Amino acid sequence: MIPRFLSVGDRALAIEFGDAIDRGVSRQVLRLDHAIRADPPTGIVENVPTFRSLMVHYDPLATSRANLEAAITRLLDIEREPPAVARLWRIPVCYEGQFAPDLAEVAQQTGLVAADIVALHGAVRYHVYMLGFLPGFPYMGDLPPELALPRRADPRVRVPAGSIAIATTLTAIYPYESPGGWHLIGATPIRFFDPSREPPSLLAAGDMVRFEAIGPDAFVAIRRSIEHGDYVIESEPIEP
Repeated sequence: MIPRFLSVGDRALAIEFGDAIDRGVSRQVLRLDHAIRADPPTGIVENVPTFRSLMVHYDPLATSRANLEAAITRLLDIEREPPAVARLWRIPVCYEGQFAPDLAEVAQQTGLVAADIVALHGAVRYHVYMLGFLPGFPYMGDLPPELALPRRADPRVRVPAGSIAIATTLTAIYPYESPGGWHLIGATPIRFFDPSREPPSLLAAGDMVRFEAIGPDAFVAIRRSIEHGDYVIESEPIEP
């Protein structure tokens, strides 16, 4: 698909690469994001990668929509190396008891037993497509087809911070307590957004995530270690 340029008000430009949630489309979005960050045209304020497009915010006093489109088109025409090295994060998750309030319902709807759901969910290396909804909220795919379910018919008013959720072909992590309509199958003690940290969001678009099952006692121990500031989240650089 030839990228489409769409005006979003007078301060942003969206460059669309497709019409589906697809890793190939995501790769194109991330390549352009990397190219702009490496050689930013005049007037750009911020880039925001999404599932199928890159939103480019700009200062209308410093550039125009036409000038920006021309500059970005030139970047698209340049053959570039892949984006900067991403990271693979290993996230501990408790899939038991109070930490997984929807696990039994998901088992009923999918025809699987709880142990199979945990095994399937933990067997995938998830791609972080984008951050949205809340600061640091990662939309990750791709969920095993056996676990694909529509959103809950009755959204919750309060979803605890750290909840691991699934809906459609995606899985996500709630960084804050908030309303939510996804199925909650586990929880992690890891903090995914901290304004005092640089950068504040733990994950970035293009990163990968593996979930590793832990028990309730380990969950409490890790949370205590995080509060004391002596817990290190396991991660390693990977080629995106």
